[in-house]
Amino acid sequence: MERKSTRLKKAISERRAVVVPGCHDALSAQAIDAAGFEALQISGFGVAASLLGKPDVGLVQMKDILDLTWNIVQAVEIPVMADVDTGGGNAINASSITARLIAMGAAGMNIEDQAFPKRCGHMSGKQVIDSAEMVGKVRACVDVRRELDEDFIINARTDAFAQYGLDEAITRCNLYLEAGANLVFIDAIGSREDIASAVREIQGPLSVNLMDGVTGVRTELIPIPELAELGVARVSIPVASVLVAHRALSDFFGALRTSPSGILSGETERLTAFDDFTASVGMAGYQAMEQRYLPGE
Repeated sequence: MERKSTRLKKAISERRAVVVPGCHDALSAQAIDAAGFEALQISGFGVAASLLGKPDVGLVQMKDILDLTWNIVQAVEIPVMADVDTGGGNAINASSITARLIAMGAAGMNIEDQAFPKRCGHMSGKQVIDSAEMVGKVRACVDVRRELDEDFIINARTDAFAQYGLDEAITRCNLYLEAGANLVFIDAIGSREDIASAVREIQGPLSVNLMDGVTGVRTELIPIPELAELGVARVSIPVASVLVAHRALSDFFGALRTSPSGILSGETERLTAFDDFTASVGMAGYQAMEQRYLPGE
């Protein structure tokens, strides 16, 4: 059977702007899988919000990230890319985390050159480490990949655009590719022209993030077919799952709290039918196991 990392690597190598939506937990991952997407990305922003109810400013512990990644990988059939932020520390930490991700079946990971504590890429006040330090992290991860899964995707993200501009971001991307990264990502890159320049000047596949209707997002919203024409390899839709969930939860419980009857009778459009939900999480399979293995009454 073909490894999920191999499937993902092939898709990225075609540079057709393969869409990789972000999830924040196993349930949102299953929704992405069921919708027919080829792969998914775990959203650090979404994990911080859903797990802690906090912003993405480096508060989530690496153990929690790895535990959640395991749950998501086991919940879906499509390739999963993890988000390990700055790699848990220095190159030694990043090496260890890479090995654990490969062992649990992840198809790839994002690792970034922000200084710790990191923050969401579209927030102000970001700082980046020296490019030589990030090169060492990438090389350490590549050595693990070479030993355990040669197709595991290492997506090296730079946050240098906001602080130093496009030229420095492109320079860093090329350094990270030279160190062995499969894919690079300039977070918070600005315009279509910036993206086109990056595709031309970067010596390897480029990923971009897109998000509609989110205040403060700095990257121009460009249709996926146009990004494919530009030669973008991967497009992440990073924070949609947690924003959709937050809106639905807020609307439902707000309406419930203000309902004169205290219930929302008949407003079934707000909910997935219970039978449909239990089917989506595989209840029938567990019932079959009960029939097979558990004693009768």
